[in-house]
Amino acid sequence: MRQTIALVLPPDDEPPAGVDIATLTATLRGHMGLIVPEVESKALTLDKDDIPRYCALACVGEARGKLRAQSGPGLGADVAYARKLARSLAALCDHFETLTGQVMCVACDRAIHRPEDAVPLDRVSNSAGAITARVHPDCADAPRPRR
Repeated sequence: MRQTIALVLPPDDEPPAGVDIATLTATLRGHMGLIVPEVESKALTLDKDDIPRYCALACVGEARGKLRAQSGPGLGADVAYARKLARSLAALCDHFETLTGQVMCVACDRAIHRPEDAVPLDRVSNSAGAITARVHPDCADAPRPRR
């Protein structure tokens, strides 16, 4: 999911050449369709007064609103909509990790079992800190395809 997010964030970059924005948007929507119920079910197990529950459920509501919305008319509206979905999906991923204690490596999609040994993605990518994910040290050193 975070690899897909990285294709459209940070917002001052253009999506990579050859990326079909309609396909990217459909992929983001599909990811959100999978993670929204997961985050919601995990949040609902917490006490009603728990702040992480409140924040996660607010994020779920916001994500559902974005899923109901459509891209507006005009030049660049499709990219702007994809970026809104990507930011929402990034927040959902953050809530999922917080609620489950599970941290995933965005480079290899395997669990990071010792988060203290992982490195921030912005150290190894051009996300300029827009994506707050972590990767295995070995994945950080692996050759990455150029955008």
